[in-house]
Parts: sequence; C-alpha cells; structure tokens
Amino acid sequence: MLDVGDEAPEFELQNQHGETVTRSDFEGQRLVIYFYPRANTEGCTTEACGFNDTLPRLEDCDATVVGISDDSVDDIADFAADYDLKFDLLSDEFGEVATLYDSYGEKQMFGNTFDGVFRNTYVVDPDGQIEAVYESVSPDGHADEVLAALEPADITH
Repeated sequence: MLDVGDEAPEFELQNQHGETVTRSDFEGQRLVIYFYPRANTEGCTTEACGFNDTLPRLEDCDATVVGISDDSVDDIADFAADYDLKFDLLSDEFGEVATLYDSYGEKQMFGNTFDGVFRNTYVVDPDGQIEAVYESVSPDGHADEVLAALEPADITH
C-alpha cells in the first residue's frame, strides 16, 4: 500500500461519459479515490451509493470523489445511470492505475484464482500527497467513515 505522505500516482482514465480524467485535474482540492471490484454488484453498489449520499458533505470539506474499477466505460456508464451517481467513475480495464495504487492483483473467489481490483481507498490532499489510506474496506458505511475523518470536529448536522 502507498503510505501517508507519498505522492499520489498520476493517472489518465476515461469516465462514464468517455471523457479523460487525470489526477492532476483535482489539484488544489482533496480527492477521494476509491477502488471497487465490479460495477452493479451488491457491495460495490452499496459503496457507490454511500459516496453519492455523502457527496454534498464531502464537497463541504473541499473533497471530490472518483471510483475506479476494471470495468469498461460502457459498464460504468450503465452503473452510474442506474444509481444516478453524481461523481466520476473511471475505467481502468487493464488494472494499470489500480496497480500503481497497490489495489490490483491476484484474488480468490469460489476456488478460482484471478486478477482483480482490491477494495481500497485513498484520500489525496490538495498538493497531491496521500493524506489517508483505507485498506480492504467494508463497503457498508465506508463513505461515512471517510467523511467523519475529513469533517472538522466543530461541524454539526
């Protein structure tokens, strides 16, 4: 895993609209990068909807969110539309960016071994440094966990 204080690796990926998005597009603000295994699966839907629900409060903390998986642009477009997601999902079909973020590799499920995306999250500070690392997260409540770490203690809702 990358560590707090490391430079966040640059990336250039297409979002659900086929537009190119780079890490440096977010310089000057916090960026929550969450890696998820597969669009339209139960856990990934729970996690995406959690980030969607907390997005206004994350934006109050000068943070934005991107979700990265090895799904195709068409698959993430359908996923974003199905759940009216208000943030970018990015297609990393060959796992190259996920690999840079130590979030791609060999997995096992139902006795099968395959390469896939690990459910990890990074918070990148406005200067492009890793501010927080969440490894092997549980999708339920994860967005709230990230939000709680970013919100100033004096904010009440």
